Amino acid sequence: MASRPSRASLRHAFQEIIWPRRRLVLIGLLLILVNRASGMVLPASTRYLIDDVLGQERGDLLGPILIGLVAAAAVAAGSSFMLTKLLSVEAQLLIAELRAQVQRHVLRLPVRHFEETKSGELVSRIMNDVEGVRNLVGTGLVQLVGGVLTAVFALFFLLKISAVMTALALIPMGLFALVSTRAFKRLRPAFRERGKIQAEVTGRLTEALGGIRIIKGFHALERENEIFRAGVMRIFENIRATLTTTAAVTSLGSFFVGIASVVILGYGGHLILEDALTVGELFSFTLFLAFLVGPIVQMANIGTQMTEAFAGLDRTAELLDQPGEDDDPARTLTMPPIAGHVVFEGVTFAYDEGKPVLQDITFEVAPGQVVAMVGSSGSGKSTLAALAATFLTPDLGRVLVDGVDLSKVELASYRSQLGLVLQDEFLFDGTIRENLAFARPDATDADIEQAARGAYVDEFADRLPDGLDTIIGERGVKLSGGQRQRVTIARALLASPRILLLDEATSSLDTESESFIQSSLEELLRGRTTFVIAHRLSTIQRADLILVIEEGRIVERGRHEQLMQLGGRYHRLQTLQARI
Repeated sequence: MASRPSRASLRHAFQEIIWPRRRLVLIGLLLILVNRASGMVLPASTRYLIDDVLGQERGDLLGPILIGLVAAAAVAAGSSFMLTKLLSVEAQLLIAELRAQVQRHVLRLPVRHFEETKSGELVSRIMNDVEGVRNLVGTGLVQLVGGVLTAVFALFFLLKISAVMTALALIPMGLFALVSTRAFKRLRPAFRERGKIQAEVTGRLTEALGGIRIIKGFHALERENEIFRAGVMRIFENIRATLTTTAAVTSLGSFFVGIASVVILGYGGHLILEDALTVGELFSFTLFLAFLVGPIVQMANIGTQMTEAFAGLDRTAELLDQPGEDDDPARTLTMPPIAGHVVFEGVTFAYDEGKPVLQDITFEVAPGQVVAMVGSSGSGKSTLAALAATFLTPDLGRVLVDGVDLSKVELASYRSQLGLVLQDEFLFDGTIRENLAFARPDATDADIEQAARGAYVDEFADRLPDGLDTIIGERGVKLSGGQRQRVTIARALLASPRILLLDEATSSLDTESESFIQSSLEELLRGRTTFVIAHRLSTIQRADLILVIEEGRIVERGRHEQLMQLGGRYHRLQTLQARI
């Protein structure tokens, strides 16, 4: 992997980070210039203090020199404070804005991306990968630019005192620069790999916390501990490697500085003995040399910070460069108010190339009709519903709503008229009321209560201490499966959609709860085109159209009575379930 920043990360760093903050960066550079220039006053005045004030006993110069040193110290302290406050605060604002930008983009990625990537890994990329970029505006940039300016100022004065001694000092510094450059070529790939490992470990940890009941139930605590320990040890090995490299660079820097100091002291002492150099000049040269080599040695730390920043920025740029699901240039149509006429024309879809999940699916649903899909697990029912929801796009064929091809529609204009009750009855940590209002934030209390009654949420909510304002915990853990399912149904009803998708909508309901839903479905679904997926055939017997799907194909279609008379696959499923 290349050690230099990728073009994408450099482009993103300049266009999205540096350029919008160009005025701030310019002010920072001016403050750095003032700070480093004021820092040069002490080594510059040392020569006069030793040679003139002490050597020639010019006491009249002592006061002005001390006043100048105090003023320089005040300027250095003030500019340093302003730099830290200005750039460090801006760096934290940058992190917050970049996290928000990445999160917004991640949520716009296609649904398939979330199916292929662990949620914990995405969390890590949103929260951790952007952390290092603070160095592009904050302390890393200050140290880098400030170090360069300090070295330039110091080099000017060093050359002025003695060009030969300066050349002797620069030889070991050049060797150090060569060694550190090679070291940083190894560090950047390591930082990228660390980000990847951290994302994987965070993903596994998130899964473990979410599935804690399964882990405990199957007595898998030790196994999960071993998996997590193996992950964090991979992070440790990566950190150990980078720390070792950084420590080696820093140690070599100290060694080369020592060599340079010995050479300068030896050669400078020789020049003093020959009256070619004063004691004050040697002392001043030594201080300026410290100002030169100090930033160079610090480059190990600065280089690590900047390398880490660009490694994180590389991963962030990769994520931001992935097209969102609504970035398709073909999606130019705005869906008008939906009547609900849905047509599947020869639809074929495959998650993996050459392995179609649906093949040549063709059917038509009139506005307000209920179409039910039945079949064995893995037959393609949920995939068909996902196509109707625009979560997926057909590989072949078209899905039309009121004659409009969904592959050409702006997703927001369509999904705003869509209601969902998915197999995974996902609820947020909050109250029942807040979860219902998620579908329609502007809904009145009367609207919410009506939806709750329609899905018989009030039947159990009225028994809770705070009714609809009861906190239900993460993913609704304080409710039973049937109660969670009824809340999700009420949430979909509150959205008042034109097209409704019920994926296993009554799968978690007990007989009593299911009877509540069945008694209200006819009224609640009136006027809405509805797709129903259920293993319980009793929930779909009143459907206008039943599609029996097996191995990705429609093998039977019709109403309940018609399919029962055929004595085919549907009849066998109904008979088998009746026995159960």
